[in-house]
Amino acid sequence: MSDCLQEQYALKSHCFGCGPSNAHGLRVRSFMRGRQLEAEWVGKSQHEAFDGVVAGGIVASILDCHANWGAAMFLHGQESVPPCTVTASFTLTLYAPTPSGQLLRLFARPIELKGRRAVMEAELFVEQMLCAKLQGEFVQVKEGHPAFHRW
Repeated sequence: MSDCLQEQYALKSHCFGCGPSNAHGLRVRSFMRGRQLEAEWVGKSQHEAFDGVVAGGIVASILDCHANWGAAMFLHGQESVPPCTVTASFTLTLYAPTPSGQLLRLFARPIELKGRRAVMEAELFVEQMLCAKLQGEFVQVKEGHPAFHRW
């Protein structure tokens, strides 16, 4: 079994950012590495805002999905599967153009965990250069929410 979280817990997910079953999605693959989540992703020409640069909305999508998975894992506790979490809010800061066609490294870690809520920080690097940072709040959903038990 893969240690990719999306493939382990959400193989049938069609989420645009991280769903393994979405043939047209971004397919972010997140992995727990100690006290943070890590991922690698390469943007293609169809993800560009202009030649050689990934669109800011795509950057936001990959960081949002990656941080959301981090929230689910860090709120996991003793359950056999992580809880379903959704984005409540986030702020994205773009520090440098994010190049397409190059390996991008994503990192996500909790800033605060409280009850059903996680505040996460996620960063995107190309080589040693920080291109973007997301800080967001993610909440565990209850029964009746469309995302409840989406796994």
